[in-house]
Amino acid sequence: MRKIFAHIDYIFAEKSFFLTMKHQCISHVKRLADGRWIIQSNEEHQRNVAIMASGFARCLGLPEWGYTLGLLHDEGKKRESFQCYIRKESGYDHTAKAEETDHSHAFVGGILTRETYGNDSAITSLLANQIASHHRGLYNYDELDCVLHKPLPADFVKCLHSDNSGELARELKEFVVRHKPAKCDYNHLARVLFSCLVDADYLDTERFMNEEAARLRGSRRSLGELLPMLESHIESLATRPGDVNSLRRQVQQRCREVAASGRGAYSLTVPTGGGKTLASVLWALRHAIHNGQRRVIIAIPYTSIIVQTAATLKRIFGEENVLEHHSGFDPDSITNPHLRNRAKLATENWDYPIVVTTNVQLFESIYSNKPSACRKLHNIAGSVIILDEAQTLPTQFLQPIVDSLKAYHKLMGASVLFTTASQPVLSGEIVGCNPSVRFSAFGHVTEIIPAEYRLSERLRRVEINTAPTALTHDDIAAAMCLHRRVLCVVNTRSDAKEVFNRLPVDGSCFHLSRMMCAEHLRSTIDEIKHILGSNDNSPIRVVATQLIEAGVDIDFPVVMRQEAGLDSVLQAAGRCNREGRQDKGKVTVFRIEGRLLRGHIKDANEARKSLPRDSDWLAAGTMAKYFEQLYSRCDSFDKHGIAELLYNPREMCFEDAARHFRLIEDNGVNVIVNFGKAAALIEQLKLNGIDYSLMKQLAAYSVTVHDNDFKELLSTGSASEVVEGVFFIDDASLYSSKVGLQAGNKNFDEIMII
Repeated sequence: MRKIFAHIDYIFAEKSFFLTMKHQCISHVKRLADGRWIIQSNEEHQRNVAIMASGFARCLGLPEWGYTLGLLHDEGKKRESFQCYIRKESGYDHTAKAEETDHSHAFVGGILTRETYGNDSAITSLLANQIASHHRGLYNYDELDCVLHKPLPADFVKCLHSDNSGELARELKEFVVRHKPAKCDYNHLARVLFSCLVDADYLDTERFMNEEAARLRGSRRSLGELLPMLESHIESLATRPGDVNSLRRQVQQRCREVAASGRGAYSLTVPTGGGKTLASVLWALRHAIHNGQRRVIIAIPYTSIIVQTAATLKRIFGEENVLEHHSGFDPDSITNPHLRNRAKLATENWDYPIVVTTNVQLFESIYSNKPSACRKLHNIAGSVIILDEAQTLPTQFLQPIVDSLKAYHKLMGASVLFTTASQPVLSGEIVGCNPSVRFSAFGHVTEIIPAEYRLSERLRRVEINTAPTALTHDDIAAAMCLHRRVLCVVNTRSDAKEVFNRLPVDGSCFHLSRMMCAEHLRSTIDEIKHILGSNDNSPIRVVATQLIEAGVDIDFPVVMRQEAGLDSVLQAAGRCNREGRQDKGKVTVFRIEGRLLRGHIKDANEARKSLPRDSDWLAAGTMAKYFEQLYSRCDSFDKHGIAELLYNPREMCFEDAARHFRLIEDNGVNVIVNFGKAAALIEQLKLNGIDYSLMKQLAAYSVTVHDNDFKELLSTGSASEVVEGVFFIDDASLYSSKVGLQAGNKNFDEIMII
């Protein structure tokens, strides 16, 4: 009832304002095909956003905060300068006097919020910042303070608003009592409230300005409707014979049995080949249905696995229920125009029942301050988050990653499932190289598969040996030629090329590295899979970097792996005898003569070598000991101090944290190579300029080169700028159909994990 009276006050105030301005206060205006103009008033827009944001904020138990954000966010549009600007720029009123003055509006709502509710830190952090920054992105606290202490603009007409501070205080007090948030949790609460506002703002604006796009949203199936589709698919696989498939069915049944558990942190540790992808989704759907959670989000480190996983899930659930969101996916590849347009819209806010994305997209969105990235955050709340290949989470960002997952669980009802064949230690106190390098992970992570299942023993399909002496590139190539089918995995792009160049020049040898563009990698992996799936035992020898290790469904009888961390060694071993077609596959770990490891891979290798000499690398408990060794070599779990920038709720530096939180270092330049359709797409780019679809398609033909190599390509004229920021290597001779880009290889010995 209180909100109804508040609205009446607001409407009378707005009408008074209209009389002052002698015009209706416009939020948005558009012209129809028949020439008629349609206006959305500011009162209507703010009311719509308030109602929608209130609904979104229910995931936090803070609907009044969402409502208040919506009701105040566009107060600044009541500036005479803004009203003249929108009338002039839209063409609605050419007589409007739109002078070259500041007509911005978002900051006005922030100032009004401070004046209305006071300078309390909670109001500043959870209302004023969101309103003042809803177009440009959340401010650092010191910048925000400067903005909020400006005087209200002289051309702003202040309206009467009911005081709901008591209701806000009550909701926040109940929130604090219920969740007992730590100091490091408040930055996530602030961002999710920001998400509630900006998504509601975008959606209501879209509903008025683009009704066709708005109609494409929503109306997808619930998780309860999707579960029978998955069960039916699993049942169709049940008749497959073999011990491995029998074990997969046992893992799936266990996931069914324990899914009806409370929201929390869980792990599904299943050795490679144990069917953890389908089992994890089965558990997640049942768990979400049991707990009233809204969607399943699957985050994966490598695009090669994402493409494979998304394709499988789309076959099961239909393309209309699975959103694939990563840099390498182009929605225009969807043939159905209705589904194509829906997928494009859904990448903005993840309003799909199942989302398959990258770790980068997930965590960089969680730590972003920008409206476009933060829109999706309220849809992450109340979800089941599956982190596939959890061992790949970068140790230098481990603290802010775990802090965010804990906050989304504790404050917003999310559950987290870590899935991998080599589970990292993510519970208790994580300690680094000295007592000051430490942080608290999850209090407890529940393992779904009990020890008595003995999966590591039952899925032990390989023998791992270590080469007694270092090998040269010639030695490695010669060793590969002793086997009809063999995979060799090395740490760097240059070593991959050196070994490949020593293999026989015939159709049986393949190279895989990031010197190849994504489209080239995809087609090569498909060809490798086709040969491996043939029954004629055709010879095939593959040398690859780490991109082949995690989740790529291939099966070799022999695997060679350059020395690395135990998790990497076991991931490579997962490509050996995967389907149990022989008694034991052969895996050999070797050292390359004259090669010194660097950075994380050096620490990981030293951690493996520090395990007791008689350690069984395939045993279930060895991985925990390995990660303890690895963590003990870390001098920071938060190398950019993200947690410190956000720890104090009164002094949160959102913009600085977003700038520093980059899971992949920007240590190179993307260039488009002359492969496949790239040249034709470049011609389209020259004719039509940049658009979203075209850039998505071109991304499949890009390769990252180091700065020095890029400068050399420019200086020799090999690369040229087609449009601003888009560089193309036109010379097809610089791109090999076997090894990819061949220019400037002197710097390619750096480890590239993308």
